[in-house]
Amino acid sequence: MNKGIIYLIGAGPGDPGLFTIKGKMLLEKAEVVIYDRLVGDEILSYAPREAEFLYVGKESGRHALSQDEINALLVEKAREGKRVVRLKGGDPFLYGRGGEEALYIREQGFDYEVVPGITSAIAVPAYAGIPVTHRDATSSFAVITGHEKPGKKDSSIKWEQIAAGIGTLVFLMGVENLDYICRRLMENGRKADTPVALIRWGTLPEQEVLTGTLDNIVERVQEAGFKPPAVIVVGEVVELRDKLRWIENRPLWGKKIVVTRSREQASVMVEKIRELGGIPLEFPAIEIKPAEDLQPLKKALNNIDGYHWIIFTSVNAVEIFLAEMKNNGMDIRDLKGLKICAIGPVTSQRLEDRGLRIQVMPDEYRAEGVLEAMQGMITRGEKVLMPRAQGARLVLPQTLEEWGLRVDEIHLYRAAAAKNTAIPEEIINGQVDYLTFTSSSTVSNFDEIMGPGISARLSGKVRIACIGPITADKARELGFSVDIMAEEYTIDGLIQAILRDVRDQQGGENIL
Repeated sequence: MNKGIIYLIGAGPGDPGLFTIKGKMLLEKAEVVIYDRLVGDEILSYAPREAEFLYVGKESGRHALSQDEINALLVEKAREGKRVVRLKGGDPFLYGRGGEEALYIREQGFDYEVVPGITSAIAVPAYAGIPVTHRDATSSFAVITGHEKPGKKDSSIKWEQIAAGIGTLVFLMGVENLDYICRRLMENGRKADTPVALIRWGTLPEQEVLTGTLDNIVERVQEAGFKPPAVIVVGEVVELRDKLRWIENRPLWGKKIVVTRSREQASVMVEKIRELGGIPLEFPAIEIKPAEDLQPLKKALNNIDGYHWIIFTSVNAVEIFLAEMKNNGMDIRDLKGLKICAIGPVTSQRLEDRGLRIQVMPDEYRAEGVLEAMQGMITRGEKVLMPRAQGARLVLPQTLEEWGLRVDEIHLYRAAAAKNTAIPEEIINGQVDYLTFTSSSTVSNFDEIMGPGISARLSGKVRIACIGPITADKARELGFSVDIMAEEYTIDGLIQAILRDVRDQQGGENIL
């Protein structure tokens, strides 16, 4: 049996973009992933699907496993010869008990490697516009546990030294002890009007910041119902937040936006929303199912010389078509002489990336736009190959046939309703800002998954954004009130339409 190895990896403060390159590389090869409460799903998705995932998170008063049990679990999996990744929020050696785990692993005779993570002690204040040091305010800072219980006989915190001797104090895991922390600091010489900031869910789109001073922050926390987890920052640097806050200035800051695209296609839209400060909620209403029988496509490929045109209406069709070409011992040279029409810039770019030249890309990304663009370029009697989705609109093939072209429409895939989709309470209760639809099938399947009456329940609570008129028509047909429709029928166009709507709702001139 191969001897296992354990990687103690810091997952960073929450924003998946702050996860280290080395951590990602090791996670991609993991056989067992043992992870904590604050490790997000996006980081976990880097691990192989076949890996074993074990949750060992800790919350106040509730621990999935004790620390001794976690130690034993790490070694147990390593003893099976596995590559074990131990994922911890922040850095494993900063209040992460990584040192304890490393000692136990070494005592049991196993190898380990430590991959540091970006600590929330610095990153979270930075995302709130608070530098922990600044030469006009302080050149020193300390990171302190906020978890030490009041009344402890022998405190490990030298309150008299940190209260007056260090410029910026960063307390981790201290919201429940906030009153005690503030009192001890003031009792030991820190001024009552010293600025304080609490940052909840720092570095994530859900980030919340509450500010005050040592003598009033406890009252403000109670009034606001501010809950952990949060980082506490004490010091004059907190006053810089008004000038240096940056992430909250992003145009979609705090907006919850439901993405109903298939999980495989959602990443681009999710990333764009996140970059603009929004909170993307992935709720895939569809999943792409390749056709079980591709014999019609194989037959067309065997007679590819007989076609004059190929019309691609989606990236999905491109991928399946080119994969089947490869399976049949063909490549792009076999498409020489064929004229290609692509609907949409993404579909066009994917074809060009594969070395194919596009003759037609319509300005309007739907059947009517294709017909208008091709009208002066086609000749009666030409043969058209149209590989596309089952259930697509018939306007395009029917009109081309009326114009005297011979059309072979081949179904390569279908957009099926997603299975086993857990419905977030936020959607059920209409506690989101925008619901996006990127195709008719996302509308139909969302309606099917959510059940009768969903359009009425969301009416007036959630703004409905559709990628184009066909999608919008389907939404209206099912009872949804369409508030937004993209001018350009692309993901970028849809995002821009939402940005304009946010601006209009806020009554601002420009939020970009």
